[in-house]
Amino acid sequence: MRSLRAALGQYATGVAVVTTALRDGRRAGVTVNSFTSVSLDPPLVLWCLSLRAPSAALFLRAGRFAVNVLGAGQDELSRRFAAPAADKFAGVATTAAACGLPLLDGTLASFACRTVTVHEGGDHLIFIGEVEQFGHTDGEPLLFHSGRYLERATA
Repeated sequence: MRSLRAALGQYATGVAVVTTALRDGRRAGVTVNSFTSVSLDPPLVLWCLSLRAPSAALFLRAGRFAVNVLGAGQDELSRRFAAPAADKFAGVATTAAACGLPLLDGTLASFACRTVTVHEGGDHLIFIGEVEQFGHTDGEPLLFHSGRYLERATA
């Protein structure tokens, strides 16, 4: 298993924080590198979440999620949402999407989505969502490779 993980780690990825909220005010967020575009028409994206994640039930119940693409220098934000905490949002500036989802301020891009379907894939849930709102700015992405953060790709 360790050697498979090392081999998979050779594929560099971007880093995102996926957030959600329920009407009762409960929020959840998790760091992922399993985010990708599925389709432009309709606009669909996907991301994966461990079945063992404490926030899995909340993401399933919410029926919506927001993907916040992190930029270079936002590794602390990534670490915050990757670790267990009572309130991962404490001290983090957010703006509400039109549908009420928390969007993290200062990220490279954000996508507010309605969950279209969820599939089980091994030990993970695969969320597919339709993009209902998005925004982006220019900047360098936060990258992850071989178990560590990279500030920028080198040629």
